[in-house]
Amino acid sequence: MRASSMSQPNPTSQSVVQTWVDSSHLQGMLRGIERESLRMQGNGFLSQKPHPAGLGSALTHSRITTDYSEALMEFITPPKETITEVLAELTEIHAVVQRHLDQDEKLWPLSMPCMLDDEEEQIPLAYYGTSNIGRFKTLYRRGLGVRYGRRMQTISGVHYNLSFPDALFELLQQHESDDTLKQLSLQDYRSHRYFGLIRNFIRLTPLVIFLVGASPSVCRCFLTGREHNLQPLIKGTMYLPDATALRMGRLGYQNSAQKKLGIHYNDLHGYLEGLQNAVKTSYAPFSDLGLNDEQGQPIQINDHILQIENEYYSLVRPKQVPQPGETPSDALKNRGVGYVELRAVDVNPYSPIGIDETTAGFLEALALYCLLTESPALETDEQDRIERNQTEVVNRGRAVDAQIETAQGFISVQEWAKQHVLAMQECANLLDQYYQTTLYQDALDEMQQRIDQSKSALSAQVVQDTLKHGGTWSFGSVLAEQHAQTYTQYPLSAEKLAYFKQLAQQSLQQQYQLEQESSVSFEDYLAQFR
Repeated sequence: MRASSMSQPNPTSQSVVQTWVDSSHLQGMLRGIERESLRMQGNGFLSQKPHPAGLGSALTHSRITTDYSEALMEFITPPKETITEVLAELTEIHAVVQRHLDQDEKLWPLSMPCMLDDEEEQIPLAYYGTSNIGRFKTLYRRGLGVRYGRRMQTISGVHYNLSFPDALFELLQQHESDDTLKQLSLQDYRSHRYFGLIRNFIRLTPLVIFLVGASPSVCRCFLTGREHNLQPLIKGTMYLPDATALRMGRLGYQNSAQKKLGIHYNDLHGYLEGLQNAVKTSYAPFSDLGLNDEQGQPIQINDHILQIENEYYSLVRPKQVPQPGETPSDALKNRGVGYVELRAVDVNPYSPIGIDETTAGFLEALALYCLLTESPALETDEQDRIERNQTEVVNRGRAVDAQIETAQGFISVQEWAKQHVLAMQECANLLDQYYQTTLYQDALDEMQQRIDQSKSALSAQVVQDTLKHGGTWSFGSVLAEQHAQTYTQYPLSAEKLAYFKQLAQQSLQQQYQLEQESSVSFEDYLAQFR
């Protein structure tokens, strides 16, 4: 099939894994996880308490921080060599956090939030202290609230970070038939291949949503003041009968301004250029909101399409670890893509840590498949088609007549998913060979089962259990209680506890130093940035 007519990575074409690739080329592959979870009170409402003091500073702690709301915790693992190690690390972080939560507080297990007050002011913004950088981070979140409403800031997800070793990129480059690609520096070639992975992941996002989506319903309180097409499932809970991941649809993170950006993923240069334009371009609806309130206090960083780069909400991001003083874009420009962040993943409510090895194995096999499969440029018409596919799978992915639109016509979601999971087998085998496990093949077997029997999909289970327990809040509370028991029973060694205590103390020290060093007033600091 010619590249120009290819819409999806073509699952029926020849083998994805070339004969010259063997499992040893995966040595040095790394993965890390970021997991978000709301702190909730015993009565199910969002916690109004500050970030637990015993956990240190949310501004400077490397493992435990907050995201948008003060109540939205974020747990970050360092990169690890195996799935087993990364999940163990994430479990440890949860166990440590549990020991510092208030008596009546628990971690909410679902992507969509627990009971929210009618008043958005009851959703507290994350607070990072009095340093300029800390105040800047809080102002950014205040701006998000003004622009999109604070309810958006209570949605949780899982981000899966993945990097492949340079040995694999060197091998792929040696076998390129295009001389231009052969001439690239390793850094540029690596970025080129990661962008190919990103484009294919975008094409296959409906597959991720279909297989690991777990937000088919929402608490009615989340919909206050919003137009929607959801139906009542049971008292206090709204849903769509065949939905998979409402978090990934219109009710999730959406930014109408971003639609017009035309940020594309065809190469690093174009991507960075699009991002820079957005960070520098005013947008009338945001200008109308004003920069400051009546008291002269700033309410958003600026009136641009994006206040800062991180506001660009995407399904997958090219990433590079920034050095001190670098923006994410600078890091990418200076050192190329170092890893990818897969962001289309719902929290798995049945796992105490929000993700299990089945999802992890599936995502890694999928990422390798996306890397090794041909990946033509992503043009506007295909992008529009992908968005229609995503909407279809979000709202009615489990319906028997749900369809995926390709350049060649329509195909049933089940058939399309089956073709890709089958084509991913070779990648799973390669990973299993390298890690001497059956984890990856087992993960694909489980996904195949979810395709064959839609009742076994996570989203179907969530609907069933919400009904069984009498509503979202009751269902979430039962799981939150079970997970809390798991964390409490998890054995933490004295060394481990001492290590986390030290991290907390160091982070508080770092925050204190930042607060002492602020020689410029915040007004001047902000004026400089603006």
